[in-house]
Amino acid sequence: MSHTVLAVGAAVVTASGCVWYLPALTDLRAGADRPLSRRTAAAACLSGWTTIASAAVLLLVAEAWWLPCAAVVAGAAVTVALRVRAAVRRRREQREAAYHWARLRAGTPPPAGTGDSRHVVAVLVGTGLLAAVTTAGLRVAAGPDGGAGWPRTAVVSAGVLGLFLAVAFAHGRRVRGRARADRARLPHQGPPV
Repeated sequence: MSHTVLAVGAAVVTASGCVWYLPALTDLRAGADRPLSRRTAAAACLSGWTTIASAAVLLLVAEAWWLPCAAVVAGAAVTVALRVRAAVRRRREQREAAYHWARLRAGTPPPAGTGDSRHVVAVLVGTGLLAAVTTAGLRVAAGPDGGAGWPRTAVVSAGVLGLFLAVAFAHGRRVRGRARADRARLPHQGPPV
């Protein structure tokens, strides 16, 4: 493949990546209005897209392959380093925010099932889908004699999925009921000041 074809492809990919690098540029221009982790992640995004754009230019200008490849490797290293740094800062900011919120809410219990409940429901639904597909696959693999036809296979798969959805629904209702009971026990504090 020629350098020109790769350069045009990289330029088209860079132009279509504007949905990522224009918001990142906006985050960087916002300055202190954005958290430091978000600005670092935006810098990582911009460095990645700048790497692709510079590779496109180098593919047009340079005859050897090693120059664009070296630019891509160096740009990828900078992008990964910035992204890791942003993730570390984001985690630190989240811990600091959690600490401050815990200090503000001293004496009030956290609401039940704020994050774990969603994960449980997602796992139940995903497992139900997997079980329904596996059941259908096993019934079809059994052949025309043991498979008992498509309508029964569809009914059995739908029944398996329905069972898992019912369990997920029941779990969600139980968690919501518990959260309502916890809120009812808290003393009314009025609007935040």
